[in-house]
Amino acid sequence: MSHRRACTMPASDRAEIIRQSEIGASLDDATLARLAEASKAFDFRRRRFVYRAGEVADSLYVIAGGRVKLCSIDETTGREAVIDIVGKGALFGESSLYSAEVREKCAIAYEQARLLRIPAGVYREGMAASRELYDYTFRMVGQRLSRAERRVVDFALDAIPARLDKLLAELSVRYGQEQEGGVLIDLALPHREIASIVGSTRESVTVRLNALRRAGIIDFVDRKIFIIKVPPAAAVV
Repeated sequence: MSHRRACTMPASDRAEIIRQSEIGASLDDATLARLAEASKAFDFRRRRFVYRAGEVADSLYVIAGGRVKLCSIDETTGREAVIDIVGKGALFGESSLYSAEVREKCAIAYEQARLLRIPAGVYREGMAASRELYDYTFRMVGQRLSRAERRVVDFALDAIPARLDKLLAELSVRYGQEQEGGVLIDLALPHREIASIVGSTRESVTVRLNALRRAGIIDFVDRKIFIIKVPPAAAVV
């Protein structure tokens, strides 16, 4: 069975999805129309690969719905290191603009997802025609590299509890929903996924989360984390 299914969608609908994405504000009408016309829509089932490491890097993706996990998978052990989880409106696959001919990372549908695939060549043409798109893409790549570098520093300097506390603070900003008494992280994260983000084991993550729950800092609501108080170690984030 195919890991993706083409979705019939008029160019006007594809244009609206791109307009509402993170790159939308940097697009003039002509560039928006160019990207929309060249794009194709696909539906991906949960846990299906959008692309794998080693595949040809020839396109970028805009998320129309759902979320996508970006990760590295060790070929020998099968162990996974989660780099990020991105949601509706996000652009990913930008390494196709500047890296070698093949993907270095994997992208997996974290949940049922609808994506727009934009050929890298067309996106480059858009960057050449639009200074705003060029500048935004440059800043976006820089911000993502900076986030990755901060995580490397955290791995070197922080113990696992501090890494986890910082991750919760980051997720509360990116995916948090203000509710009475705290913030709900609107992302179902199994403990094994959290462990792969912070470089730990599922058992260690479970111990830390249970300790935070007993301390009245977090609670669990429908497999999601509800932050009652921000962990002290996260104050530097």
